[in-house]
Amino acid sequence: MSRIQDAFQNKKAFIPFITAGDPTLAKTKEYILQMAAAGADLIEIGLPFSDPIAEGPVIQEADIRALASGTTTDKVLEMVAELKGEITIPLVFMTYLNPVFHYGYETFFARCQEVGVCGIIIPDLPYEEKEEVLEVADKYQVELVSMVAPTSAKRIREIAVSAKGFLYVVSSLGVTGVRSEIKTDIESIIKEIRQVTDLPCAVGFGINTPEQAARIARHADGVIVGSGIVDLIAKYGDTAGEAVYQYVKEMKEAII
Repeated sequence: MSRIQDAFQNKKAFIPFITAGDPTLAKTKEYILQMAAAGADLIEIGLPFSDPIAEGPVIQEADIRALASGTTTDKVLEMVAELKGEITIPLVFMTYLNPVFHYGYETFFARCQEVGVCGIIIPDLPYEEKEEVLEVADKYQVELVSMVAPTSAKRIREIAVSAKGFLYVVSSLGVTGVRSEIKTDIESIIKEIRQVTDLPCAVGFGINTPEQAARIARHADGVIVGSGIVDLIAKYGDTAGEAVYQYVKEMKEAII
């Protein structure tokens, strides 16, 4: 069993997201440790990018702040390396194809393995074109996590059958961001997935309250929250640690 799948063993997994470098990489490291202490089971680290097409305004603005502060892929990798020995839960990058391609697949995934990143999510990587990335990621034991949107059953099954790590189930069409209501029939999507794989299913996009998280967790193996956390960091900046800790703790307790 992979480290990622192990994060879902005998529990519902809470997966927070943070944009690396917002407001600084030193604070990102601090907030990652706070989230782990609060009960996070796996953490997504966003590599800031100038054109994050899957993100709503909250995470787009965090990317802009991080890039303006001088955050680079190399610096994020160095920060993650510092976490080795301080954190035991899996760390997964969320980024876009351009930064990985520009860095070089071999070099990038070799560095991921070296610093302890065990998975990657690339929203703009088409399913039909994933093989060139998958081959190199597999070589360095970095699991390429597939995303499943509310589309046709045939498409869902096609993606799910070859997925690795966990399946990222997109709760709503559109970009990331807080939503007051999630209307997608998550239960039906997960039933389709279960026709072809037992891989854990974690649901993200729009979830931001304990009540929403609890409802999603009735059907899903995990809950992913990004904008709600990034919003707190935007609000409190260098002093967001306590707010982030309490938020993650509250969300994790809601899905137990």
